[in-house]
Amino acid sequence: MFSEKANIIFKEVIAKYHIIDRVDQDFSNPYDSQSQNLEHLLYRKCWIDTVQWHYEDIIRDPNIDPKSALTLKRQIDASNQDRTDMVEYIDSYFLEKYKMTSVKQNATINTESPAWGVDRLSILALKVFHMNEEATRGNASEDHRNSCQAKLNILLEQRLDLSTAIDQLLNDIEAGVKYMKVYKQMKMYNDDELNPVLREGK
Repeated sequence: MFSEKANIIFKEVIAKYHIIDRVDQDFSNPYDSQSQNLEHLLYRKCWIDTVQWHYEDIIRDPNIDPKSALTLKRQIDASNQDRTDMVEYIDSYFLEKYKMTSVKQNATINTESPAWGVDRLSILALKVFHMNEEATRGNASEDHRNSCQAKLNILLEQRLDLSTAIDQLLNDIEAGVKYMKVYKQMKMYNDDELNPVLREGK
């Protein structure tokens, strides 16, 4: 099943990141990039999410230097753009894979594309990893560990449900019961002509 493959890769990425556990560490993708390799896309997607997760931790430091915070905000913005681009690359993979599918006359469209479900699954992998850290942290109180274990159990259930839903959506698309459309990003705040602040500063 697709979700099983994705979850394995996400765990691999998160474990690899935490060996060094630095946002500025070098990145290398062990999966071949030729022919829009799905494993390559999934690995890259989760790495972006993992680095951004830690960016978000750092920027919440109440003692962070304002200049450093601004620099980090720019990095988060760039990371968000990379994240959205990767979602579109993954959706392009599925569009290509299912382009010859015969869509049934009564087929329906889903509220989100498969890759946006993958985006949520990648974030869930990070939540599971870090909540497990808290649930097993030796210097935390028993109440804290118990509370985090209860949250972890919910996250694991959520991951199972989301994985099942993604696999079902892909099965339905393959069977022609569902069809997918991808609306390319139309972000306005990065555009010199659409963001009035940028437009006036030109």
